[in-house]
Amino acid sequence: MFHIQNLRGRAWFPGESGFDDVRRPWNRAVDQPALAVVEAADADDVLDLVRFARHTGRGISAQANGHDATGRTDGAILLRTGRLDTVDIDPVARRARIGAGVASGRLQAAAAPHGLTGLPGSSPIVSVAGAALGGGLSWFARAHGWVADAVVGFDVVDADGLQRRVSADDDPELFWALRGGGGDFAVVTGLELTLYPAPTVYGGRVRWSGEHAAEVFAAFRDVTATAPDELTVWLDLLHFPGAEPMVALDTTYLGDAADVRGLFRELPTPLSDSRRVISVAELGSITAEPTEPTAGISHAELLTTLDDHTVEALLSEPIAPLLSVQVRHLGGAIAGPSDSPHGPLTEPYALYLFGPAARPGVAARATEIVVDLPISGRKPYTFLGRTETAAHAFAPDALTRLRGIKQRRDPANVFRSNFPVNQGSMAPRSERPPALDVRADGSPGGVILNQ
Repeated sequence: MFHIQNLRGRAWFPGESGFDDVRRPWNRAVDQPALAVVEAADADDVLDLVRFARHTGRGISAQANGHDATGRTDGAILLRTGRLDTVDIDPVARRARIGAGVASGRLQAAAAPHGLTGLPGSSPIVSVAGAALGGGLSWFARAHGWVADAVVGFDVVDADGLQRRVSADDDPELFWALRGGGGDFAVVTGLELTLYPAPTVYGGRVRWSGEHAAEVFAAFRDVTATAPDELTVWLDLLHFPGAEPMVALDTTYLGDAADVRGLFRELPTPLSDSRRVISVAELGSITAEPTEPTAGISHAELLTTLDDHTVEALLSEPIAPLLSVQVRHLGGAIAGPSDSPHGPLTEPYALYLFGPAARPGVAARATEIVVDLPISGRKPYTFLGRTETAAHAFAPDALTRLRGIKQRRDPANVFRSNFPVNQGSMAPRSERPPALDVRADGSPGGVILNQ
């Protein structure tokens, strides 16, 4: 057990009441061990903790809520950043300054009254910082690129125990790594992002009986073949317990609803159609993903084509025990230049499969579905599965560059990301280092570790 003298937040330790609850990530299927859990009240708490970790040989794994948790936290201190939740919108400059714990839906709610938007994903409760550190795919990726491309500055505590602002001008190397390379390089306490005009957004979900899946797929391919960058369409094969299979099309359009309201009219009468003019604060309602913690298993791939063979393979058998098989149309700005570790995402479609961890055979069914599909083998960092590594997300030259930055900026491996860039070549330390007595300013005397 240790004590941070000036901690304004709070800490939990193994054996204490509440410890097992606070160490658990959002995905309850992941067992997340931890030496301790620290909830930071502010950036100064993060600073004190990083200095403690440096001087005691401990590691830190920072999470707002743990959507992408892998359980690679053994022997590390789990840092919760959810209380770093400030939001400041500058509508004239079209900028937002937010804390590391701010969820996407909260940023959207703050930007919407100004006719602006961030780059939100399908879930409103994922932290913006977490998405940006992993590159980040959003509803508006086709129009504006990666979530990371919108970041103009990070507030961080680095491995030297210093609070700094990192941007393309003052530290281009670290700025590049943080814009999609994961949490291996510093603890982000806040960030500044570009906001984008969104005077009108049209979106929603259309659902049909699963018997119409082939027709819906055909329409999906036709629309996405010529879709403007402002239009995003995702196809979902759905099979919920106790219900018949369904197929759905989820859409967003940054523009006049009249331009796209007629999409899919040639298809059979749907079971439901929720499309309408919506606020950007309502985007999370389109797919209606769970907002409470759940236990799930996911698998993702990038498709190099969506030809007849691919569609036939996806429709040949029921998806159960999976709940959903989603095909996202990519392209547009996300396929263009990006000075980030991911670079351009040139594959035209992403495939995302999900099922509840409690249902037997979920992982095996996902493997059966993708085994014969035309996949690139690469995938976005935020789509990585628990057993995958950073090498599945980055091209070899980008991964080599990230590993070099890690070695220069954090040679003691203080920061532990969900998918370490040095996994396989830098094993986490498991030994218990000797007790040290370290002041909050980094000199001996203030932060106490009791063995």
